Amino acid sequence: MSGPFARAQGHEQVVYGNDPDSGLRCIIAVHSTQLGPGMGGVRFHPYPDEEAALVDVLRLSRAMTYKAAAAGLDVGGGKACIIGDPATDRTEPLLRAYGRFVASLGGRYVTACDVGTKPVDLDLVGRETRWATGGTPAEGGSGDSGVSTAVGLHAGLRACAAHVWGSPELTGRHVAVQGVGKVGRALCERLHAEGARLTVADTDAEAAAEVAERTGAQVVAPERIHAVDCDVLSPNALGATLTERTVAELDCQVVAGGANNQLADESLVDAIADRGIVFAPDYLLNAGGLIQVADELHPDGPDPQRVAGRLQAIGERTAEVLVTAERERTTPWEAATRVAERRIAAVGRLRGLWLPTQQR
Repeated sequence: MSGPFARAQGHEQVVYGNDPDSGLRCIIAVHSTQLGPGMGGVRFHPYPDEEAALVDVLRLSRAMTYKAAAAGLDVGGGKACIIGDPATDRTEPLLRAYGRFVASLGGRYVTACDVGTKPVDLDLVGRETRWATGGTPAEGGSGDSGVSTAVGLHAGLRACAAHVWGSPELTGRHVAVQGVGKVGRALCERLHAEGARLTVADTDAEAAAEVAERTGAQVVAPERIHAVDCDVLSPNALGATLTERTVAELDCQVVAGGANNQLADESLVDAIADRGIVFAPDYLLNAGGLIQVADELHPDGPDPQRVAGRLQAIGERTAEVLVTAERERTTPWEAATRVAERRIAAVGRLRGLWLPTQQR
């Protein structure tokens, strides 16, 4: 493929939405509906331009396909972005205009929260479309999915510890947490309760200081967190923080975090492995939020117990991937990718292109 659509190669559908009256500018990317409707959060972010937004949404939607498949869910991969600053541009008309744009896709894309959006935002989106999840419980949604992401991430991190050190216990382990937003903060609280030693960093100095006060963590500059001498580096900020430079400066045995698309380039998987560091694929560990909101689509309605079981299964899936990678002498990234692709091929062939009229 060449020309203006070359970047979207491999995606089923990429659409741009513009509503001048509300100020909405958004992009929705549906990567795959082989396992079900494309599902993923909407990121509200002040991208420097539409090209940067497009690159981000394409990468994120592709990762959602693999995340859903590896987690055993019956949804595909999608993602959306709203171009703007949520601190100044978040309005009811804009969010409802976004909801109507989602509705125009007829159920091929199901939206949820992501960076820059909150459950109350999805309440407004949901007034215009049935294909909105993750709203507040008062409005029938499952609420903030950040905690579920942190619970699943914690389970995956314990699986990494068991694989590397022979025990899942994190008591006394030094974990450097990059980013203490919704997921990072909740993870720090769980790690602190388990007795882990923490170092944290965030571009929001007040947020980092608040977490440090509650957990006894040491605070370091955001540009140095990746180089902290620790057992585990847990990236939980925006993506692409693992670059050629930062990988060369890693001083840990495990990289396991909840941020999407942590690698600036997938070739860095080999560079990390060459340094003897276990890198747990982000889309394997951070599926907790998707598990929670996808459960809202269940024919029998959401079930917290079913969600809790699937969150703990992230640890089991992580352990299986790490063992498989070691046995097959490949990286955990490649092993997890094979698991996801095999399921897409085997189950997806039964469904083909997903249409809104299909019963799940």
